[in-house]
Amino acid sequence: QVQLVQSGGGLVQAGGSLRLSCAASGRTFSSVVIAWFRQDPGKERRFVAGIRWTDDGTYYADSVKGRFTISRDNSKNTVYLEMNSLKPGDTAVYYCAADYSPLRIGVSWKGYSNWGQGTQVTVSS
Repeated sequence: QVQLVQSGGGLVQAGGSLRLSCAASGRTFSSVVIAWFRQDPGKERRFVAGIRWTDDGTYYADSVKGRFTISRDNSKNTVYLEMNSLKPGDTAVYYCAADYSPLRIGVSWKGYSNWGQGTQVTVSS
């Protein structure tokens, strides 16, 4: 069973930066899409960014485009989400997730079968 283990997050002032990490244990990524979602209390998880392992193709939600960067380190089997120019509206619990049979970088959480434990990101004004 593959485990996605998240690290990073925390409290930052508006305009600051944070980096989230998502490391996979138990297998090596091959044909997979890894994505980041975020969730506010009582709401569905919303797509933030995704990366395709085979060709480094990426896709971002409009709300984070130009501020967030998703990347991967093949040697560490880890995906990162670099978050810059953070806004209070970015406050949420962030999850990484894996889609092992991807046709594309999906934006619906329903297409992802494996999830990290979640990490809180709080941006103060």
